[in-house]
Formats: sequence, C-alpha cells, structure tokens
Amino acid sequence: MARDGQERRTERSRPGGSAVALSEAYDTALLDLDGVVYFAGGAAIPHAVEALGTARDGGMRLAYVTNNALRTPDAVAAHLTELGVPAEPDDVVTSAQAVARLVAEDVPAGARVLVVGGEGLRVALRERGLVPVESADDEPVAVVQGYGGPDMAWGRFAEAAYAIGRGLPWYASNTDLTIPGARGIGPGNGAAVEVVRIATGGRVEPKVAGKPRPPMHRETVLRTGARRPLVVGDRLDTDIEGAFHGGVDSLLVLTGVTDAAALLAAVPEHRPTYVSADLRGLLVGQPEVVADGDGAFRCGGWRASARGDALVLEGAEDVGGSEVLDGVRALCGAAWTWAGAGACGLDAGKALARLGL
Repeated sequence: MARDGQERRTERSRPGGSAVALSEAYDTALLDLDGVVYFAGGAAIPHAVEALGTARDGGMRLAYVTNNALRTPDAVAAHLTELGVPAEPDDVVTSAQAVARLVAEDVPAGARVLVVGGEGLRVALRERGLVPVESADDEPVAVVQGYGGPDMAWGRFAEAAYAIGRGLPWYASNTDLTIPGARGIGPGNGAAVEVVRIATGGRVEPKVAGKPRPPMHRETVLRTGARRPLVVGDRLDTDIEGAFHGGVDSLLVLTGVTDAAALLAAVPEHRPTYVSADLRGLLVGQPEVVADGDGAFRCGGWRASARGDALVLEGAEDVGGSEVLDGVRALCGAAWTWAGAGACGLDAGKALARLGL
C-alpha cells in the first residue's frame, strides 16, 4: 500500500511489496504512453491492451499522462481507442495542459501568448482562455514552447528569441532532450529549448511544467481526482522522478527505455516502488524483497549481495517469467543499499547474465 512521502523519499533501499494486486491497492493509474502502452511507432505493446482492460473492469481508473505537447487529448484518446484501449479526451493529461495552467496563473485572462509548438499547445491555451499568436510583433505577454514535430520551421525559434529578448516571460511544456519515433530517437522539446536559450544568451530560464516537475503531477491529480495514484512509466528521469517529487508510488515497466542495468544504478529519486516486465504487473501483487543479513537481499528463489566491486546473484539455474523479475528485485535491494544516496557503481554484468538480461 502507499506510504507517506517522507518514507518514500528516504527509505527506498529496495522495491516494495504488495499483498494485493496493484489495481486494487491504488485507485488510479497515471500511465505514460510511449514505451508503456505503445511503441514509438504507435503499435500496442504486447499484453498492454488486455492488462489495461482487466484493470479498468476491476474498478481502477486509467489516466494517460504524456510530456508530448504536440497531440491534443482528442487525438491521443482516438489512438488509444483504435488500439483497443477505450479512452475519452478527459482521460488524457498532457504537458501542454500543465504549462497552459502555469501561464494562465501568471497573465491576465484573454492575454495573447506567443506559441512555439503544435496544435496541442494551442488547444490547451484556448482552454484556459488565452489567445495563441504566431509572432513576437502580435503583442504577446508571454512565450510558451512545446514540441512541434520534426517539421517545425526554424523561424519559430527566432520568434521566441525575439520576444524573450524583449523581456517576455518564457514557459516550456517540458525539457526532454529526445523523443522516440518510428525511425529512432530524435531531438525533443528540450533540444529546441536549448536553441532558444543559446539565441537569448543563456540569461533566461523557462518555467517548465512537464514531468518530472511538480506542475505536471498537480495537473494530473486535479484532472483525475486521484486519491491513491500509482505512476506507471518506463523512464527513470521523467516518470519515476516525477512520482518521487509528487510523493506518490510508482511502477516501472521494462518495455521501454530503461533496462535492468540502468535500474540497478538508479539514484534515490529514480528508484521505483515496484518493478514489472510489462503492464500485467498491475494485475498482481508484488513479492517482498527481504533483507538476509550482511547487505544481502532475497526475493523468490534468489539471493543478491555485493562482493568486492560486483553484484552477486545466487539461486536457481533455470529461470523464466516472474522468476527473472524476482532476481532483478533482489539485485535492486543489494545495489541500492550498497549505493545509499548515490548511484550504484558495482559491476552487475555477471549477475544479470544469470537472468538472461
């Protein structure tokens, strides 16, 4: 079950356990999309559709939370529904919505805002009663920047630089340096923010709304009404760190960018409460990771410890399925305890090889 934020911040020396399915322990799943529900090309990740349907039928609310400010909630909901995950626009929370709220809190109602981004950002600003404009000469009172897709014209960054150079406040939906796509990894909004920062002499910093910043968590809770939320993601530096700063529990799924080696090396703010191979982890309880003396930890049939400069894993020779994740969980306990507040620098190669990872 969820624990208070102070425990979560100071005692994450091992993954947590749950006697009941996570879909029963938490009322709302705050789900990232890329790498969690679907691949970068848009196709559903194996088991995602079925797992989400079962969790929803069991009473868990599903909310889809994305740092991508390009697509509107309507477009995201339509894509999910096409994949077999019925969703309404109200089920989707974007960084465009979070940054639009930030701007609306700082400027007068009906104010003009220079938009450097896509349609998702324009729709979110209009939702807040603001007027999107395209030029620094259109008398804007603020600049807001979000991902505008791979074909965004270079002149859009110039407009932002002109306006910021005149003293206008600057907002960014998020600062993810990269974004996954069907053909590979491309530059994200964070890379575009750096272009504008360089053009303005690095004298101004934008107010940022997206994960892992608190405004995104606030926007999500306000829109969903979640009382016991569980953040579900594949990225340590956005999804899991965002949960850490929001003081809520998290589930890392290993279907996206984070692999087991990165998980073992995680610093405290990047350590999830739970770990699962995929979204089926929502439908089951989570095994306890138990201290076994001398800095060793047990989970399932595995015992992990730190010896010299390496992590050591002892247990069954033939493993598969959930047994692999039990080994990863035990290794997390040994690695995170050994590292304390830092990142684990122990060699995990042989230990992970035993698990086929």
